[in-house]
Amino acid sequence: MDATIDARADDADEARAHEAEARILDGRSWSDFCDSLKRAGDVVMRPGSPTNAFDRAEGYRYLSRLVRVALESYVEFADPAAPVLRRPAHETVKIGADNPDNYYQSASISGEYEYRIRGQRGSVHYLGLGTYAGNYGSEKRRGQSGYIEGSDLQMDSQGRFEIVLSCSPAPGKNWLPMEPDTSSLIVRQTFQDRTQEQIADLTIERVGASGPPGPLTPIALDSGLAGAAAYIQGTSSLFCDWSEGFRDQPNTLPPFDPAIAQAAHGDPHIRYYHGYWELGPEQALLIEVTPPECEYWNFQLNNHWMESLDYRYHRIDVNHHAAIKSPDGSVRLIVAHKDPGLPNWLDTAAHERGTMCLRWIRADSHPQPSVRVVAYADLRREN
Repeated sequence: MDATIDARADDADEARAHEAEARILDGRSWSDFCDSLKRAGDVVMRPGSPTNAFDRAEGYRYLSRLVRVALESYVEFADPAAPVLRRPAHETVKIGADNPDNYYQSASISGEYEYRIRGQRGSVHYLGLGTYAGNYGSEKRRGQSGYIEGSDLQMDSQGRFEIVLSCSPAPGKNWLPMEPDTSSLIVRQTFQDRTQEQIADLTIERVGASGPPGPLTPIALDSGLAGAAAYIQGTSSLFCDWSEGFRDQPNTLPPFDPAIAQAAHGDPHIRYYHGYWELGPEQALLIEVTPPECEYWNFQLNNHWMESLDYRYHRIDVNHHAAIKSPDGSVRLIVAHKDPGLPNWLDTAAHERGTMCLRWIRADSHPQPSVRVVAYADLRREN
């Protein structure tokens, strides 16, 4: 019976390989990818999307950025037998309210193998590593299969460590669990002060690997282009759905369902508040809250497409380290188009609307922020 099953599997693999070769030879692999990209552009023209040229231009740029990261993820660095840590989100690739304080890394992995991460802890405020199944464009199960934090790691006196990634437990070692359908590793390194902190230096390798990766195969390219196309469509649609949902209650900051955040590969120790802001030229938004005891918190502004605004040139976020607090521990954040000369001002960076996010890590409570629109001219009276 086992031999029959193995033979059928071999026949199916051979058929898929022949089909992929045919698709490469007649150009269908590339044509289908290009057709999918054209369909992905429909998200910018959805009825719930902004109708002005500025926001739509950012929408098309967003799609171009997703194309870039999708090709890296599914074509260039897609082989779980030869994983490479890469940056899936950064200053010019922004996805799903990406945190400006984060240094993101990711690698393609598989529950079929075991891996080893070697690292030196550095001084970055928070380090978290998670294994995940599925992706935004997949119809398969999507969620977390394991998680480990820097505070949980066994390290030597120099801050060096090793982590075993496997489906089977690794007693006595730093173990990051996987499951048979695990497909990716995501690393979040969170600064509280980028000017003072050093990220952890990490490398990953497959246990038992020897020699360089093999040559590109037709089936790898065919499936890689299809996976990239699905990711672009799935990611853009998912976060536009979120944004449009937030827009139904503008200028509020309700708590976000932790189960939805987890399915979208969120950090299990973070609680999120997501909302939509929209301001006239002489309006401002006040967010008031007494942050709970927690390891970290931040608030940030994003555009409609849930990309963080350009934090290279504008102050669009603030965290627990940088925020100016009142004597009673409360914080008042000001979102406005121009600097009012008051603490905790966040720059809209020429945007009239977008999403916003408040998050905290390992909070002992989850207070509800107060959000209200005020006249810009009244800001000083409010403070």
